[in-house]
Amino acid sequence: MEPQAGILEPVPAVGRHLTFDLRFAADPHRAIQALAAEAPASCVIGLGPSLVSALRATIPGLRVFPAIAGKGVETPSTQNALWVWVRETSLSDCFDTSRSIERVLGEDFTLVEERTTFIYRKGKDLSGYEDGTENPKEDAAVEAAIVASGPLQSSSFAAVQRWVHDLHQFMSLDVLHRDHTIGRRFEDNQEIPDAPASAHVRRSAQESFDPPAFMLRRSMPWSEQGQHGLYFLAFGESLDRFERVLQRMVGIEDGIVDSLFAFTRPVTGGYFWCPPQRKGRIVLSALGL
Repeated sequence: MEPQAGILEPVPAVGRHLTFDLRFAADPHRAIQALAAEAPASCVIGLGPSLVSALRATIPGLRVFPAIAGKGVETPSTQNALWVWVRETSLSDCFDTSRSIERVLGEDFTLVEERTTFIYRKGKDLSGYEDGTENPKEDAAVEAAIVASGPLQSSSFAAVQRWVHDLHQFMSLDVLHRDHTIGRRFEDNQEIPDAPASAHVRRSAQESFDPPAFMLRRSMPWSEQGQHGLYFLAFGESLDRFERVLQRMVGIEDGIVDSLFAFTRPVTGGYFWCPPQRKGRIVLSALGL
């Protein structure tokens, strides 16, 4: 078995995130087995805690996304049953693949949200700053994102949040203030050694945790109906890495809140387990299927 291919591959040209809830009293066995067999190998599929429970199974380490409150900021939990990341080269293919997934899931699931994402200026956030600069690569990416051994070997855990930016607020700041908010210089993407303690780079530096909290981030921008932001996505061999970073960002650790919250905020939050695959098909043996 191997990890789902889309986890370790670069972000696609366009993507679409689909989140579903299980209908009351529905039996998800048929739909999930059909999805595992028929979903394109380019997609990434994640199961939430309620779906795993409905399948009468347990995945150690999977839990509901935590709603955390810090000093004047909150990270909401909007945990769903199922999440699918559609990865394609065109919006046309995204549309067709999304509709095919909905058909496979039939009437057992309800589509809660559908959000299209895209690459902006070769990998930048809509703020104009480069996103994911310190992502682990190659073997380090596998070590950070994929369960190495045991009954969950080759699977992964995903933390998913949709952030809404106030770009007018951010762009009204002078360049120095923007740089200190992010912790990098806009002109060359270099980290600022004496950036404020609240700068995002300093708050979220994965190597500064003990043990280190490296994750494989696959975030992409989104823009719909007059709102814009970042669809944050991080894969880890456990959810603990992401949660430690999130707690520091909201100031739980030392009372210092990440400056990102000055112009952006999360409006969703979900945790999902991403099963392994074999020959392009999802393997559900850890669920007893």
